[in-house]
Amino acid sequence: MADITRDARRELGVSEKPDMQWRIVGGLVGLAVGFASRKVLSFAWEKATGKKPPASADSLEIGLGEAIAYAVVMGLGMEITRIVTTRAAAKKWRSWKDAAKDITA
Repeated sequence: MADITRDARRELGVSEKPDMQWRIVGGLVGLAVGFASRKVLSFAWEKATGKKPPASADSLEIGLGEAIAYAVVMGLGMEITRIVTTRAAAKKWRSWKDAAKDITA
């Protein structure tokens, strides 16, 4: 089964590994999204709870419930944001690559 998939991908001209340009772009997108989503989620946490976000969820100065809630909000929020933006960037990247192929063909 894997051989069939590999052969089909090769026939279509789809590489098994992402190209180096996409790795760089994807990494930069990930860094920017991580930074921005942390800022947005921290701001939302402060508006929703009226408290600054905990500096560390491991701190014994905050309650267990608050630490878990903060970890869940940050984890889900950042992962959802990463998935959505990475998929959007990959879709745009693919359209640029296809357009470049059309121009050079």
